[in-house]
Amino acid sequence: MHRRTRLTAALTVLVSGVTAATATAATAPLPGNHTVAPVYAKAETPALFDDDEGGNSNADDPAIWYDAAHPGSSLVLGTAKEGGLDVHRLDGTRLQTLPAPAAPAAGSAPGRFNNVDVLTGLRFPDGRRSDVAVVTDRGRDRIRFYRIDGSRPSAPLTDVTDAAVPRAFAATEAEVDDQYTAYGTAAWRDRRTGRSYVLASRRHTADVGLFEVRVTASGTLTYDKVRTLTLPSTFRTPGGSWSPCEKPGSGPQAEGITVDADRGTAYIGQEDVGIWKVSANLAAAPQLVDRTEQFGVPAEYDPASEECVAGDDPGYGGHHLVADTEGLTLLRAPSGRQYLIASSQGDYTYSVYDTSDDRWTGAFRVAAGAAVDGSEETDGIAATGRALGTAFPHGLFVAQDGYNAPSAGGDDGGRTDTNYKLVDLADVLRAAGVR
Repeated sequence: MHRRTRLTAALTVLVSGVTAATATAATAPLPGNHTVAPVYAKAETPALFDDDEGGNSNADDPAIWYDAAHPGSSLVLGTAKEGGLDVHRLDGTRLQTLPAPAAPAAGSAPGRFNNVDVLTGLRFPDGRRSDVAVVTDRGRDRIRFYRIDGSRPSAPLTDVTDAAVPRAFAATEAEVDDQYTAYGTAAWRDRRTGRSYVLASRRHTADVGLFEVRVTASGTLTYDKVRTLTLPSTFRTPGGSWSPCEKPGSGPQAEGITVDADRGTAYIGQEDVGIWKVSANLAAAPQLVDRTEQFGVPAEYDPASEECVAGDDPGYGGHHLVADTEGLTLLRAPSGRQYLIASSQGDYTYSVYDTSDDRWTGAFRVAAGAAVDGSEETDGIAATGRALGTAFPHGLFVAQDGYNAPSAGGDDGGRTDTNYKLVDLADVLRAAGVR
């Protein structure tokens, strides 16, 4: 649910002893506002439908696999919830689907793939190094792994998850069925030690876990939990203290995560709060680098409507993110500067930050074009500045579309229709004013 609030001046807020960065004054657009520069998708993936007829499939989070040998054969991976993991060519066509696991018993939750990232260069017992797709299975509270082999063009991904892979967070299967489970994710390798890790957030909580990936003697992958960081849930403000309104039993969860392995830092999107910056090993205190507009707005949960009813805006929020703060991705621009892109789900835009100082630099939206519709209420995003053959010679930006246009056949019968939009990165950089 998105709670609109009026825009106010930025204000430095003390968060559990950590001073949050003051946001740059700017005006954020309302949904559908055309003041934010548009970009247009060159391709899109097939529609997914979240109902029994469509297999309970729902697009959520993409990742880009770069094929170093044949860049034009690079792949776009996309989670499809109970539909599993889809693999797409750069023209958007679906190449492969990896199914989510079935429920282990009657009444138990089936597999439900939420977020995906790519871990590069893992060494396997056969002596080869391979990239691996890393997926959070929200339904079963596991982290799952799929080895990528570009020499197998019709089925490049193979499940290499160890059969005994442990639960990521839940102490019991009852917690799994209540979906207190692995949610957002990012994968990275420590440049100093060569060890590989996964960061995963936990649904319904403010927890983020660090997991070390292990390759077994048989060539499967598993993990060991290293530590857990709990993001703040209560914040000091000039008006006293504030906590995001949540359903009873739930906390202010995080989903979007991305890691700068060179600097050893991670960015985490806490949906109702904003963007945190923290050491990738979760060993240091997090810093809040931008806040949602709704930050500090008092609200109470209404059990009848199952929604939060907001009060007056005291003016403690930011100017660039309209809750929820969702997908995060890093990219290297042609100038060599690195940028963070964040999905501002509540106003259908994407904000861009210079990671040298975490300063907001601009925003863009994916608008409806002549051949491909735009994207709205985006969850996950992914980007790369690498040239991907003739299809995307300047790099690629991928966004989940939470309201995909009806299919060519017309009315989709009110079914939820989602997919992924593929955009030329040069258009994104130009629209956001990025060098």
